[in-house]
Amino acid sequence: MERLQKYLAECGIASRRKCEQLILAGLVKVNGLIIKNLGFKVNPDKDIVEYNNKIVKKIEKNIYIMLNKPIGYVTTVRDQFKRPSVIDLINIKERIYPVGRLDYSTSGLLLLTNDGELTYRLTHPKHEVSKTYIAKIKDIPDANKLKRFRSGLIIDNRLTSKAEIDILKVEDNNAIVKIIIHEGRNRQIRKMCDAIGHPVITLKRIKIGDLKLGKLGIGNWRYLKTEEIEYLKNL
Repeated sequence: MERLQKYLAECGIASRRKCEQLILAGLVKVNGLIIKNLGFKVNPDKDIVEYNNKIVKKIEKNIYIMLNKPIGYVTTVRDQFKRPSVIDLINIKERIYPVGRLDYSTSGLLLLTNDGELTYRLTHPKHEVSKTYIAKIKDIPDANKLKRFRSGLIIDNRLTSKAEIDILKVEDNNAIVKIIIHEGRNRQIRKMCDAIGHPVITLKRIKIGDLKLGKLGIGNWRYLKTEEIEYLKNL
């Protein structure tokens, strides 16, 4: 027996947290009955589970992809404003979804998979997986502002975790900085930079943990290597 949201994630429907939302929205049935209880357990060998009135089964093969996301794409499967999705860039038949998110104006390393358990591990705050970015920010922050950034800032009425920020160089009186965070809040880096008075001009993610974007071209993608998958599963 296993929890319904875990089973749905293993079927490739979405991440475990997203599956919890689908259950609460009444979109999941077990043996013909709508289930909204997140503690509900199913027997995959006996119970019939449906999502959107379609029977779901565990996938036989997990897919793991790295994409160098361009600016101008959303990291959702569907967008209410019909903007291009990162899914449009990957021409495979298997159903996959983004691991976490990069906002519309941010580029760089994005993982996509149908492995709900790995998505949960990489995105849940308790695992504190580091994400590294290169940003160009307006003007040059002084030592006091850098200290505030590193110590944590109040964003959306909540204190962020400690972060890392270092100035790499200065271009046209704007700073190029490396930033490392361990959370994944909505537009977190942009909001943190706004909070110290140095708005983001450009933002690119280059690493998740020790997994590097490397020389993968903008808009291009590749399958992860076996050792990369094992590394992520052991974070």
